[in-house]
Amino acid sequence: MPTFPQGAVDVVDRVGAEAATRMLEASPELAVDLEADAMHAFRARLCFLQLGTDTDIFLFDTLQPGVDPRLLSPMMEDPGRTKYFHAAQGDLQFLAEAGVRVRGLFDTHRAVTLLGWPKVGLADLARERLGVELPKEHQQSDFSLRPLPPGMRDYIANDVRYLCELGRQVRQACSEADILEEVLLDCDRMCAEAEARPEVGAEYKPKLSKSGLSPTQYALAHAIAQGLHKQRLEWAEKDNVPMGRMLSNMAITDLALKQPDTHKDLARAAGVRGAVVRAHGDAILALIRELQQKATRGELDLDREPKGPRDPHRRKREDALKAFRVEQATLRKVTPSVVLTNPLMDALASKPPADVSELTQLPYFGEKRIKLYGDKLVTLLKPFPVLGS
Repeated sequence: MPTFPQGAVDVVDRVGAEAATRMLEASPELAVDLEADAMHAFRARLCFLQLGTDTDIFLFDTLQPGVDPRLLSPMMEDPGRTKYFHAAQGDLQFLAEAGVRVRGLFDTHRAVTLLGWPKVGLADLARERLGVELPKEHQQSDFSLRPLPPGMRDYIANDVRYLCELGRQVRQACSEADILEEVLLDCDRMCAEAEARPEVGAEYKPKLSKSGLSPTQYALAHAIAQGLHKQRLEWAEKDNVPMGRMLSNMAITDLALKQPDTHKDLARAAGVRGAVVRAHGDAILALIRELQQKATRGELDLDREPKGPRDPHRRKREDALKAFRVEQATLRKVTPSVVLTNPLMDALASKPPADVSELTQLPYFGEKRIKLYGDKLVTLLKPFPVLGS
């Protein structure tokens, strides 16, 4: 049974951060995790950056002056030093926003997903691979609290305490399953595509079905959803709470479709909290009435956004690729995403390769996929060219 680091070092100032960084530089492998106050603030802040090795754990308190994540940039950007994360995508966004890029990533969550393991959570891996129980009670805690309660401190330290050993075991499993190249390519893609988090609410698109709705009814529901989204951003920022705590996407969808006209009906809508009805019920009902009146007067945009030329073979390419992926995965006894990830599927469906040399230019395709699937994919997609190409 491997041994694991005991305790953890609190890093609370510039001197401590520089000393911890020097100690971490001696390790070829790092376990990395971070905590934010995303469940408790309108615009989440990076609250802790946890780094672990086989012997030490350091808790960088990034809310303290002088504890700058950029001190770690040289080692985080070193592709020769393995960084074990578990479910890295959101963490990579926070780090990118802080000015830190990551290379040399091995994401244990992504790896076990591609391995097809039935349980992919960190606590599941720790239990099944190491016989260790990781508590979960602080998953939604407020990590901006200072001083951090002892139980929460232990919780964030445990997120990296076992991760180096778990990472090595998962990596070995990937090698034995002959999917390590594919896993590493996908980890490289995640690092390259990581960007700073978008502005809160910037990418909101209402998920409204057009089924059973006339064009005018759909336009009204869409306008209500957009209007409520704008309002929840204003209210949430003022109260410094996550926008979903003000009105969830589910609540907005239900309100847009049901369009209540009384406080009683408003309170019955899915996901609408009583506190929101009391504080903002009048404003919500007024917004709905205003947009209903605009719809009656024919003043709403009926979603006549111009669309580009339709690709008649796009669906055929998608169907052919899906069938190919399942067939090849069955032959190799791997998960379908090992054969082709969803981003690769989308790229191939959008622009089928004319020959194998074009496939070699496709980012994160890799030499193994060229060897196994290159000629087959060119032949598969040849009957469905992009018009005009």
